[in-house]
Amino acid sequence: MADFIKIYEENPNPREIAKVVNVLKRGGLIIYPTDTVYGLGCDINNIKALERVARIKGIKLEKANFSFICHDLSNLSDYVKQIDTSVFKLLKRNLPGAYTFILPGSKQLPNPFKKRKTVGIRIPENNIALDIVKALGNPIISTSIHDEDEIIEYTTDPELILEKWDNLVDLVIDGGYGGNEPSTVIDLSDGEPVLVREGKGNLDIF
Repeated sequence: MADFIKIYEENPNPREIAKVVNVLKRGGLIIYPTDTVYGLGCDINNIKALERVARIKGIKLEKANFSFICHDLSNLSDYVKQIDTSVFKLLKRNLPGAYTFILPGSKQLPNPFKKRKTVGIRIPENNIALDIVKALGNPIISTSIHDEDEIIEYTTDPELILEKWDNLVDLVIDGGYGGNEPSTVIDLSDGEPVLVREGKGNLDIF
């Protein structure tokens, strides 16, 4: 049975955030709100937890396209190769925001991702997600929770999410209704921005 915690996005309660971090540190899986759709995540440094997420998604961990949820751009160099100034300025202008930026991966990537040439970086404009990552001290991986229903691509109601994911994850955060439009994905791995998926983040940045 998953725990169910209510956290308010305007002013996340540090005690509740600490509970979430404890679950992550123990290798737990969480479902949490972002500025787009609800995400499934775990501590980026916990191999067992990463494998659990990959199993749920029905993919091999090495092949998984998980995004890294970061608190800000300060630790970027731990996961991303040197990027030029124009790319950095583009990130700085648009983050936090509803974008996933694909960037060249660094040699220091955590073990399962060592062979990856690129990584997807997310800094969502959502205080709950940002406070969790800040308190944890490193990124969490994230993957959107799709709905099996063809009509509703993403579940937006936390109580329905709990009902469906109760036996698969350790904690579901109720951060209010989620969106049903995913992030805009932009590939910057070759320096020039390439649109991979149009989502919530607007395209004026090109």
